[in-house]
Amino acid sequence: METRKTTGHLAALLTIVIWGTTFISTKILLVDFRPTEILFFRFVMGVVTLTAAYPRRMKIRDRRQELTFAAAGLCGICLYYLLENIALTFTMASNVGVIISVAPFFTAILAHLFMKAEEKLGVPFFVGFAVAMAGIILISFNGSKLQLNPIGDLLAAAAALVWACYSILTRRISSFSYPVILSTRRTFFYGILFMIPALFFLDFEPDISRFSDLTNLLNILYLGLGASALCFVTWNYAVKELGAVKTSVYIYMVPVITVVTSVLILHEPLTPLAGLGTILTLAGLFLSERKTKETEPGELEPHHSENCTDINDIR
Repeated sequence: METRKTTGHLAALLTIVIWGTTFISTKILLVDFRPTEILFFRFVMGVVTLTAAYPRRMKIRDRRQELTFAAAGLCGICLYYLLENIALTFTMASNVGVIISVAPFFTAILAHLFMKAEEKLGVPFFVGFAVAMAGIILISFNGSKLQLNPIGDLLAAAAALVWACYSILTRRISSFSYPVILSTRRTFFYGILFMIPALFFLDFEPDISRFSDLTNLLNILYLGLGASALCFVTWNYAVKELGAVKTSVYIYMVPVITVVTSVLILHEPLTPLAGLGTILTLAGLFLSERKTKETEPGELEPHHSENCTDINDIR
């Protein structure tokens, strides 16, 4: 049991490390692609990759399970990314980065309402949330002035709530006992299906000749194979082993990974505010994890420089 939980933590950490570095690939691809085009291509690539990796047909046992997969695809693949991308057109990326990081809090509330036997909340979780959010705010704004943009900020909050719904649905799907790869592929399929109608209103261009550029090809491969095919499998596995709340708090680390990547790869300076924010965010993560460890006996057994800029475009 402990080995599986350790593996779950490692899977969540690996996922966040990759999601936190995708902003580099995204910034490169945004020169030739629109955000929605990147999303569509990466998730199609994800479906193809997962099918090649595990070419088995998935037989759903009943209609309610099929509806759960459809809801997960609608929330975690379609609505989340569309809301996030549209929010970025109305408000600053730093606003979106902070608001999206509220997702673990929404996840905890939903889990408390719908999964009371499994996810219990305590004071340490809320203290950890407050500390982590303080750190994320320091990282995201880094001395710049907060500017409220009601439409964009509300859309970002809606995206965070939708991701929380996806986390709860993923936990529900894990109880069906299907292989994680097949479950993830099914979710991707519905996500793409729901995404297609929106593409007609977002100037989507199915021009794959742009991938003849090696730089574009390598970066879309990183997003499609790594951030999509691999990361959604590892994230769903982590949710299966750890629970929705404990896994979701790893989202706090995305801005931290972004800061570290900016310093190491883009050679951007580490400001005192970003450094303090990183420390606070990690402390908040530790406090939140401490809460879940204390309530672990009550858990059920298991069957995503310009800090935060563009990591919100494509996680």
